[in-house]
Amino acid sequence: MHAMQYELTLPADYDMGIVRSRVARVGHLTDDWEGLGLKAYLIRERGLHGSPVNQYAPFYLWNTVEGMNAFLWGGAFQRPCDDFGRPAVQQWTGLAHEPGGAAGSPATTAVRRREQVPDGVVLSQATEEAAAEAGRLARQDGAVLAAAAVDTLRWEIVHFSLWGHDTPKAEGDVFQVLHVSAPGHRRLPRGRHW
Repeated sequence: MHAMQYELTLPADYDMGIVRSRVARVGHLTDDWEGLGLKAYLIRERGLHGSPVNQYAPFYLWNTVEGMNAFLWGGAFQRPCDDFGRPAVQQWTGLAHEPGGAAGSPATTAVRRREQVPDGVVLSQATEEAAAEAGRLARQDGAVLAAAAVDTLRWEIVHFSLWGHDTPKAEGDVFQVLHVSAPGHRRLPRGRHW
C-alpha cells in the first residue's frame, strides 16, 4: 500500500462551492481506477473544525505503484495542475490498514495526523505503535477505516482515518469528505505491512 496526498490551499474568501461542484462533476472518474484502493475527495473550510484555511486535499491509498504512476503521469493529475497550479505531492509507504466497524458506510469526515519520528527512537517501536494506532482507531465507534504510513525521507508517520459521522474519535486535521472512490479497497492489505 502507498499513501498519497496533495493540498491545494485556496484564498480565505474562496467560494468552496466551486470545489464541491468540481468533485460532483469529476469524482466518478476514479471510481474504477486500476490500482487505486481508495481516494477520498477532501476539503477543509476556514473556520470549520478549527481549520485556518480553505483547502482541497484528496487523500489516496494505492494498491499498486503502476496505478499511482498512471494517475500522476498519464494525464489525470494535469487537470488540477492546470486549474490550481502544480502542488507538491506527498507520498508515504504503507505501514498498516484496518477496516473499521462502519466499513461500507458512507464516510462524511476524515482525519489526518502527521508526526515526526524523533532521532533516537527505535524504528521498529515507532512502526509497531503506528500499526497499533491504526487498529485502535478502526475499533472506534463510527470508524470506516484507519491507515498508517511513513515517509522515510522526513521520518514522518501519517495517520489517516475515515468516519461515518461528524465527530471523529481521532486527533488531527479534520476534513469534510465530498466523495470516496474505492475500486480496490477490498484488496488493500489488512493489518501491518511487514
